[in-house]
Amino acid sequence: MTSRRGFIKAGGLALFGIGLGGIPGFLADAVAGTTTPGLFKKKKILVCIFQRGAMDGLMAVTPFTDQYLKAARPGLFMTAAQGGKNKPLIDLDGKFGLHPSMSAFEPMFREKRMAIVHGIGSPNNTRSHFDAQDYMESGTPFSKGTASGWLNRAVGLLGHDAATTPFQGVSLTSSLPRSFYGDNPAVAIKNLADFNIQLKGNQAGANMASKSFEDLYDQTSSGLLKNTGKESFDAIKMLDKTDTKNYRPENNAIYPATALGNSLKQIAQLIKMDVGMEVAFAESGGWDTHFNQGTETGIFARNVNDLSESMMAFWTDMGKYQDEVTVMTMTEFGRTVAQNGTGGTDHGRASCNFILGNSVSGGMVHGLVNPLAKENLEDGRDLAVTTDFRAVFSEVADKHLGIHNDKVLFPDWSGKQIGVMRGV
Repeated sequence: MTSRRGFIKAGGLALFGIGLGGIPGFLADAVAGTTTPGLFKKKKILVCIFQRGAMDGLMAVTPFTDQYLKAARPGLFMTAAQGGKNKPLIDLDGKFGLHPSMSAFEPMFREKRMAIVHGIGSPNNTRSHFDAQDYMESGTPFSKGTASGWLNRAVGLLGHDAATTPFQGVSLTSSLPRSFYGDNPAVAIKNLADFNIQLKGNQAGANMASKSFEDLYDQTSSGLLKNTGKESFDAIKMLDKTDTKNYRPENNAIYPATALGNSLKQIAQLIKMDVGMEVAFAESGGWDTHFNQGTETGIFARNVNDLSESMMAFWTDMGKYQDEVTVMTMTEFGRTVAQNGTGGTDHGRASCNFILGNSVSGGMVHGLVNPLAKENLEDGRDLAVTTDFRAVFSEVADKHLGIHNDKVLFPDWSGKQIGVMRGV
């Protein structure tokens, strides 16, 4: 596999973060409100969260009236009915119940600003985490040789001058995710606090960590950076002013002290900095629940609580930016309908995903989940994939980002979108 470091081909720079920490001293000017306004035209922003490990969609959003599911999961099944020792599921529509640890999502669902797609997955039936993630991130589920990721192609299809900003596509991860592989601008930053620049194509430069972006800019006469546009340095210099360790989210938003919470907080800061970001990526791990999955408490409950609380803190923090932002989750596949002998679930097929935004067709559970009788299960054991993930991803990209070129975005797909976004 090719290198996972962040890279910017057009600007001749590789940018990435190392180590741990808060926000660096060079990142606060925009957040403090002193950045030159209007450097970048207000743009739509898509934030994608990959739930690595395969989330159990049947537990996150449970078809609680299905007696086949109840029989298949005697130790994991939860009900939306009141009473009993368990905290009940949140009844969404008389058929599907939201896990109680995701209660932060309920107001958005009721306000029709959150949509759920159930039965979503890949047409490729692999149950390998690595392969399924690779297929989903490349957007070509039957081709291992695709060099680019679908989010990188999305950045290219947005049609903006790559020299304008190095931050058009940003991943808050330690290495560039498969989704961002390709020739278009993308950068991986583990932590804004430890953001560094390295020069590409020059051994001396590749080993140099800059103390000042001005110092790097002064070296353009040597030819190291002569192909980097002035606009790129204008964007970078936005991040080179004051300390943002004391960044305060707006509207009393409180981010969980977790990896996902920290990633979304930093994405919020980059949005407010107006550095030209249009596609952002974050990850959430720990979804491979083979053992002791739990019900209202346990591993799964902690994970969905982190996901929902982190997303809602981000959404609250966005405030006046909410019309420009859509958040979408994804996971490589789901879990088996039946629980296993160790109180967990094994690798399955379909799952569900969540889409948050002011332009979604919210307040609905989209997609098709047939009664979970054995004859309706894929391979006699799994929730069947009834919605190709590309139908949802393409619609969000089309309606929110204004991309209308599915032949490039998902070259092997010719299906139909499902109406998860309102006409914009």
